Amino acid sequence: MNPPNPTARDRFLDRLRPAARDGTFTKLTLGKYRGADPTLRQLHVRPVSLNAGPHLAFVWRHATRDITKNHPPAEALALLEPLIGGDFLDAHLFTPGETAQLETQPDGSARLKIKPVAGNASASSPPAPAAHNRAKAYLIPARAGWLRDLGVTNDRGQPREGMADKFRQIQKFAELLGHLLAESGLDAASTGAGADPLRLTDMGSGKGYLTFALAELLGPRARIQGLEARPELVALCNRVAQQHGWADRLGFKAGRIADTAVEPCDVLIALHACDTATDDALARGHAAGARLLVVAPCCQHELRPQLTAPPVLAEALRHGIFQERQAEFVTDALRAQLLEWAGYRTKVFEFISTEHTAKNLMIAAIRTRAPGQPDDATARRIREFATFYGIRHQALATRLGFSLQS
Repeated sequence: MNPPNPTARDRFLDRLRPAARDGTFTKLTLGKYRGADPTLRQLHVRPVSLNAGPHLAFVWRHATRDITKNHPPAEALALLEPLIGGDFLDAHLFTPGETAQLETQPDGSARLKIKPVAGNASASSPPAPAAHNRAKAYLIPARAGWLRDLGVTNDRGQPREGMADKFRQIQKFAELLGHLLAESGLDAASTGAGADPLRLTDMGSGKGYLTFALAELLGPRARIQGLEARPELVALCNRVAQQHGWADRLGFKAGRIADTAVEPCDVLIALHACDTATDDALARGHAAGARLLVVAPCCQHELRPQLTAPPVLAEALRHGIFQERQAEFVTDALRAQLLEWAGYRTKVFEFISTEHTAKNLMIAAIRTRAPGQPDDATARRIREFATFYGIRHQALATRLGFSLQS
């Protein structure tokens, strides 16, 4: 029996329990973690359909990895209820008809905000849970027309020959971006009516696979600009965007990363920009005020001639392959540290298996500090790192105005 004067938490749980038992919610996000695990950030929950029956998939989001576990509804609720308002101060429930957000204060007081989903004619008919063991439910629909027009899938929504890895990469990228947008407070699904559109820039957009995936993922609440040096690819992508009615929110222009200034934006992406083009993109995004930077570096050549092997490593590093890998590690480790000095919290991780692409390292940076605030401890650590490896200059450091010399 419910208490005579239900609290905000009671009212939230009254919405969650039937939705969890029936699988009639879209997702549940728990944030503002204050528990004992220093690496845990968020918990994402969604309904899935397994051969064993309906379950709830828990994605525990840690600083450098995600852990996924599936639970039957009753077991899932038993796990969730003590977490809500306990280890997690924020809980956000998305259903087809409304969103409910519980905000708990450290002293235990809480408030509940309910917002109907405007213009949702299907509120009474919630979507079926995603099927893990049956037909695959993709975040980016396999039958999306732009996937076909860009040569990724055929008319049946199946990857064309040689494009299966690209299709997986698109899906994984969309999933990661969804998590990173939520983590950085830029989740379009949780912004209120009348909010300004998200502004995203993709530098080095190529054939536009991932740029179109962003447009599919975020819908009309985003304005996306792709930059690509090859005019023929720019023309192709603009033509496909026009054909699908997206020209008002997705556009491409010709230009080189090093020569193109970025207009103010919320998110900057640069995947597989070669060598110092990654540094150019990061610096452009920082200057444009981006809250989220996402890059996948490749061809890290700049530092290799500068690197001085410590004596204990000299014999091992006479092999060219080890020199190449050391240059990659040092370059990306230095980039991550420089972004932290510039006011970002960074994460470096593999975003897809090396089975699908060898260039699979991703650096994600979320702004946590206003530009111009000094960080002497990080600056000292960066200079010690540079001295250890004999680095005298590096492109991102130069573009950020950071001296590597003590």
